[in-house]
Amino acid sequence: MRHGVKGRKLGRTTSHREALFRNQLQSLMDKERIVTTLPKAKELRPLAERVITRGKQGTVHARRWALRWLLRRDLVKKVFDDIAPRFRERPGGYLRIVKLGPRQGDGAEMAVIEMVDRVAPAAGEKSGAGKEAAAGGKRGKGSAKPAKRGAAAKTAARPGKAAKAGGGEGDEAAAEKPEKAAKSAKKKPAKPAAGAKAEGGKGTSGKQEPREPRHPKGEVKRSTTQRAGGRKPTTPQKTG
Repeated sequence: MRHGVKGRKLGRTTSHREALFRNQLQSLMDKERIVTTLPKAKELRPLAERVITRGKQGTVHARRWALRWLLRRDLVKKVFDDIAPRFRERPGGYLRIVKLGPRQGDGAEMAVIEMVDRVAPAAGEKSGAGKEAAAGGKRGKGSAKPAKRGAAAKTAARPGKAAKAGGGEGDEAAAEKPEKAAKSAKKKPAKPAAGAKAEGGKGTSGKQEPREPRHPKGEVKRSTTQRAGGRKPTTPQKTG
């Protein structure tokens, strides 16, 4: 029978359990909302409310006591200057626990522990802030890219297009094209005429006709050592 047994051990030693609560207290006072398992949330809630009650006292002793659990002076300052004044008219119950259901991995009951005066951000404000951040990121990326080259730079890199755009220079570019065509015609060898190939003689390219096979299909040379059936002739055996 577990009569008079207070608190949960959570499968940890005393030092390990205190370190766990210190870490969770720091996150809770910093973000004002954390997600943890239901037994841990139930054990953390009385300790966190005690820290906030000490913050309402505002004495040096209370600050030193809170520093024992928070371990950070900036968090102690936030509790005494920001969080505790918000609950000055409330005698207790500064935190709420909301159940989330079982965890998918091991089935542990999950819960959210948060400040009761915490206002959740609206969906429209959250999406608007996301859009602004995305727009700012796009602007930042666009400003980092180098500017595109202007029309003058493009025309300088490609004189052919500039010649088309101008009136007098276009004639010179058109005069250069026939010269290029003549040079390419000199480099390419002339193809043989179709009539020369049909005649069967040597074409203009100088290629010879393909030779006939040495052994046509109709004539098959047979070796003298083999018979028509494919068996070798037998030699007479020597007797006596």
